[in-house]
Amino acid sequence: MFQTTRRRLAVWYTAITAVLLLLFASGVYLYVRSTLIERIDDTLNHVVEIVERSLVVEPINNDVDKFRINLEASFRDNADTVEDDHIDLEWFSPTGELVWSTLSEPLNIPIRANRTGETVRVVKEESENSKFKTQNSKLKTQNSALLLRQVTQRVEMGRQVLGYLRVSHPWFEVTKPSRQLIFDLALGIGLMVLCVGASGWFLSGKAMEPVGESYQRLKQFTADASHELRSPITLIQTNVQVALADLDLAETEATTSMQYRQQLKVVERLTQRLGKLVNDLLFLARQDSGISKDIFSPCPLDALLMEVVEEQELLVPEKEITLSLDLVDPPASETSPELLENWFTLVGNWDQLVRLFTNLIANALHYTPAGGRVKVGLARIEGINRLSGLRYTSAQLQVKVSDTGVGIPAEALPRLFDRFYRVDPARTHTTGNTATASATGSGLGLAIAQAIVEHHQGHIQVESIQGIGTTFTVTLPITLES
Repeated sequence: MFQTTRRRLAVWYTAITAVLLLLFASGVYLYVRSTLIERIDDTLNHVVEIVERSLVVEPINNDVDKFRINLEASFRDNADTVEDDHIDLEWFSPTGELVWSTLSEPLNIPIRANRTGETVRVVKEESENSKFKTQNSKLKTQNSALLLRQVTQRVEMGRQVLGYLRVSHPWFEVTKPSRQLIFDLALGIGLMVLCVGASGWFLSGKAMEPVGESYQRLKQFTADASHELRSPITLIQTNVQVALADLDLAETEATTSMQYRQQLKVVERLTQRLGKLVNDLLFLARQDSGISKDIFSPCPLDALLMEVVEEQELLVPEKEITLSLDLVDPPASETSPELLENWFTLVGNWDQLVRLFTNLIANALHYTPAGGRVKVGLARIEGINRLSGLRYTSAQLQVKVSDTGVGIPAEALPRLFDRFYRVDPARTHTTGNTATASATGSGLGLAIAQAIVEHHQGHIQVESIQGIGTTFTVTLPITLES
């Protein structure tokens, strides 16, 4: 499917480029051809002006009203002058009869006064003896065509027409460079089309890579979602069937009521887990589609982290894990009361930020062994370097969640924020040897955390060493860019 789409993109790209190149080449050809024709016409008109000025006009029989052209004196030098430029001269009488010409044979073309230039086709008949194909010899006539560019000028003296001057130039002065230009343009277009086709194939492949990756992620997401949804649904169905079977025996067994209650509690937990999974999927889908209409308002991040830390301390008292919150105080040089009061305040969505840091802290607590430490640090940073990939240059708040847990393998870090991804290939919900599962055990916790951070135009990073611990760093801008 993707190869077919890639091939179509390359073909369309090449075809459109070829059409544009063809239009461009046609424009260049027409421009050059018209320029050559204009140059020849200018040359012919220039020759006409020179010859017309050099004509020797004489009165006829000393009559001041009648004149004639002295051909010998007028065209004696012109024949040698125009011969080198491939220009031929013809002089016609006022009645249109050819009187003098530099051509070896007359053209037999009627006179048409035209100063703008015209192209004429002259057909010459030449006789040649063909080979003896039979016993009789045959005389064969071959017609050859000659194209000329001509300018005809009527020469007058007062109201008397003295004759007509026609200047001819071979048309091959236009056709020869025109044909060479056509060949060069065709060769250039052919090479360009080949290059465009190759680059189009390469670029379409590059363009299809994100589509292919998205398609593969969608397939993986669908498979993972189906797996995650199938397990609780199967368990719910099994417990309901068992409960219904036990209900039928309620009249004969006194313990059925207790078993029935336990099975309904299992169904309730599974239903809650399934609802949580569906909500997580719905949240990610809304973030991906951009249809989320969250309301952003000033949020004191220090107060938010205090609430989250207090809640998490109540959930893991038996593991004896030290959970601490460290707030970096503003510098002593800062004296603005308003800024000091809002030192840890940013624009964001309170509920989403609570969910973000609950996931990260609960994740750290879940995979930190008894007696370990989880430290949450909050600091305000000025002027982040753009090399970090952030899209903002104003002040930011940075939160670090560090633990002394089992750590994450280096090869798992690039895929850590993928949906449903866990380091543990068994995809269990209870084992403690993976730091990638969220508190819900569905493998969506870190994906949701990344989506929330990106929604707040922030950046999240992770550093981990197996056996030593893991540190998640979240950097959020104070104000959001529109």
